[in-house]
Amino acid sequence: MALKKDYYEILEVNPNASDTEIKKAYRRLALKYHPDRNPDDREAEGRFKEISEAYEVLSDPQKKATYDQFGHTVGAEGFGGFHSEGFGGFGDIFGDLFSDFFGGTAQPRARRAQRGADLRYTLEIEFEQAATGLETQVEIPRMETCGDCRGRRTEGGRSPETCETCGGSGQVRYQQGFFSISRPCGQCKGEGVVITHPCKRCRGTGQTKVSRMISVKIPAGVETGTRLRLSGEGEAGRNQGPRGDLYVVIRVRDHEFFTREGSNILCQVPVSITQAALGAKVEVPTLTGKETVDIKPGTQSGSVQIMRGRGIPHLQGSGSGDQILIVQVETPTRLNARQKELLEEFARISGEDVHPLSKSFFEKVKGLFE
Repeated sequence: MALKKDYYEILEVNPNASDTEIKKAYRRLALKYHPDRNPDDREAEGRFKEISEAYEVLSDPQKKATYDQFGHTVGAEGFGGFHSEGFGGFGDIFGDLFSDFFGGTAQPRARRAQRGADLRYTLEIEFEQAATGLETQVEIPRMETCGDCRGRRTEGGRSPETCETCGGSGQVRYQQGFFSISRPCGQCKGEGVVITHPCKRCRGTGQTKVSRMISVKIPAGVETGTRLRLSGEGEAGRNQGPRGDLYVVIRVRDHEFFTREGSNILCQVPVSITQAALGAKVEVPTLTGKETVDIKPGTQSGSVQIMRGRGIPHLQGSGSGDQILIVQVETPTRLNARQKELLEEFARISGEDVHPLSKSFFEKVKGLFE
């Protein structure tokens, strides 16, 4: 019968190595020789068994003390009946090993606090409200902790019963070759407990749906797509977990006169030919009411006037944008005989010189074809 290799030699550590050093060495070697990483490799499979056996002994203070005193002469039973089939004795080893890579030790879901779901609510507001801001209330349907069972899910304050299938672990171990795989228990769905007397109000879920009126403060300057976060106003968490958040997404209705560009607002101002030619005072809408502006004589269609600081307040910082007036000269479409006569007379009297823009345009066009 071949002599067994020294356990310290197998793990590549000194006999005086600390528990931390032994554990670190095992993790490194187990990952290197694990069958999943070395499929159909008999040598790696053998090394993995050796490494696992060595760690099973050296990680247990009592077994380690016995091994340090007697070595392999005490026999397997002296170390507590080590066995390699399915690695049934390595639950804690693998749980601790893979928790470092996958974010936490495996445990029944029912024992973990779970954060509540986030909620989204689209709030439609008027253009003026986006500019001035407002405080309003919205009705939000959401899941909350059941008031009857206080989230325990059972009737009359009873405790959930331990799942007989998995023994409360929430995991069922399946044998595959010489090692085993754990899967969520199908009986308790990985929770480790079963509800035999569910709460009548929440039907054993621990939560009920209710509608709450939530106050929302909308700052001046928001626009379509702005998202406001209300911390802790989402759905209730399970197992005393924190509540989720509520996200209010703003949608601003179109305005009859205004178009927004950043913090500026554009406004088309229609004027007649007479007003544009002779000048006039016209009323224009603003966010705070009507105001009178001067249209200078000879104003052309598309001319711009700026009303400083009369736009949308800056969402970040102080001050506001501008209101930009774009003059649109309206050409009459229905002329009576007298109006046509006057316009024709005006054209004869005016001649080309009183239309410098059109004259320049036609002269340039003429030059292109000469």
